[in-house]
Amino acid sequence: MNSPSAQATSAAGHELSRAVLRQGGVRCAALCAVSTAATAAGLLLPALLGHTLDLLLARSPAGRWVGCCAGVVLLLAVLDGCAGVLTGTADAHATAWLRRDLTGHVLALGPRASARFGAGDLVARLVGNAAQAGTAPGALAASLAALAGPVGGVVALGLIDPWLAAVFLAGAPVLALLLRAFARDTSACVADYQRAQGRIAGALAEAVGGVRTIRAAGAERRETARVLAPLPELSRAGHRMWRVQGRAAAQAVGVAPLLNLGVLAVAGLLLARHRLSVGEVLAASRYAVLATGVGTLVGQLAALARARAATARLAEVRAEPAPAHGTRRLPPGNGRLELRAVTARRDGRTVLDGVDLVVPGGTSLAVVGRSGAGKSLLAALAGRLADPDAGEVLLDGVPLRDLGHAELRDAVAYAFERPALLGTTVEDTIAFGRTPATPAVVRRAARHARADDFVRRLPEGYRTRVADAARSGGETQRLGLARAFAHGGRLLVLDDALSSLDTVTEHHITRTLLSPDPGRTRLLIAHRASTAAHADRVAWLDAGRVRALGTHRELWQEAGYRAVFGQAEAG
Repeated sequence: MNSPSAQATSAAGHELSRAVLRQGGVRCAALCAVSTAATAAGLLLPALLGHTLDLLLARSPAGRWVGCCAGVVLLLAVLDGCAGVLTGTADAHATAWLRRDLTGHVLALGPRASARFGAGDLVARLVGNAAQAGTAPGALAASLAALAGPVGGVVALGLIDPWLAAVFLAGAPVLALLLRAFARDTSACVADYQRAQGRIAGALAEAVGGVRTIRAAGAERRETARVLAPLPELSRAGHRMWRVQGRAAAQAVGVAPLLNLGVLAVAGLLLARHRLSVGEVLAASRYAVLATGVGTLVGQLAALARARAATARLAEVRAEPAPAHGTRRLPPGNGRLELRAVTARRDGRTVLDGVDLVVPGGTSLAVVGRSGAGKSLLAALAGRLADPDAGEVLLDGVPLRDLGHAELRDAVAYAFERPALLGTTVEDTIAFGRTPATPAVVRRAARHARADDFVRRLPEGYRTRVADAARSGGETQRLGLARAFAHGGRLLVLDDALSSLDTVTEHHITRTLLSPDPGRTRLLIAHRASTAAHADRVAWLDAGRVRALGTHRELWQEAGYRAVFGQAEAG
């Protein structure tokens, strides 16, 4: 019995396959029309050739029929060219749509996407698998045309003489069984191959992200072996694919000539009895070849199997439900944050357990605790970068789930320990957001984040390309802080966003950040006692619960609280 998740993935796969075909739209319809016309022309040609041959043998005028044959050959060449162009454009359009749709869905999922699949595997799916899945419209049209050829060939044989069709149909079930087994085995092999590709891509992304650590440890060889560990499995899956396709082709090659010989033998007997003409025997031989055109059909089925397997991998991502947003707006307020009986689990472990916490509007709260206490997860829940498994989070009395997407993102700003600097220039990076900040706001935010001085020393100041802006870890954090300051909002969440700053810079930014601001609530994940000391209150997390809530001075009386900072400073 299939699990609910497997059923959801299967349903998502069918839906995604239909959507890909719909995206082809006019191109797919035109491709099917061109393929059908090409098949019809291919079926017409043997009859024309046979009739022309009969006329030539009878020494009758055949110039017009020779011209018709030449015209059909020319038409076939034109139609093949049109089919190639339409296939390429339909595949490219479908691939582009898949990448846009899946990229949007991955970004809507947020951190859950990379946690569920891994960054490298996601990239492999969105790049390689999307390209393979995008070939489905062209492969389907080509498969229909490849199937229409044998069906039309059998019909044409029956029209020439029913005995010819009967001889062929006697062996047709064997071909059908071969094709069915081929399609089943190919799908399994392709799925294994693509999964191994995804694991290699995921390991490679991890290695690229940790290249400095790898080099510092001198572990290049070991990491190379780890990244390429799935390579034998990839090789086995690839060889299985070729064996399956080769076996199907070999079996088809063994069966098809026998059917052709049978049809030709019967046609010869009918010719000897004067029931067929020489031209009809020629036409029958060509139709027998079309009817046994399994080789073409095998290739198209293999392409469909690859597209289907790739679509299934994309559907696994698509089946992950994106967070739903409401339509409510926030009332006037200054960012009162409330967590009610919030429980959150990760990888089967309860990280936050029934947390109740209120942060009055316009105040600052530092969240402290040992590693693994749930600080970063609490920060993610505060601005709905993640959802709790139980309980709810409210901002100025409104549950975050009920807020519209734009309303929520305008109300909450984030700064992170390792900010991603998105944008072409430094100014773009600081302005980055749902609504880009103006140049004046960018510069003011940079001054508040103590980033203005080092930005102005860059070769082109704020117009310096981010890729060309040499900077330290602390300077990167300051750009991330500047981006958060530039977008305002009534709640500012800093997830360990001061950890790489030198003591002097951290002191200045903390004083600016935590100075009285009745219009904005500030939630900080703190690892330094000096940061916690500047906050209005401190929430001490321990084993997923709020162990104590008070001022830094009050909590400092607890030895366990002091040990939190002693351990952080020692590390």
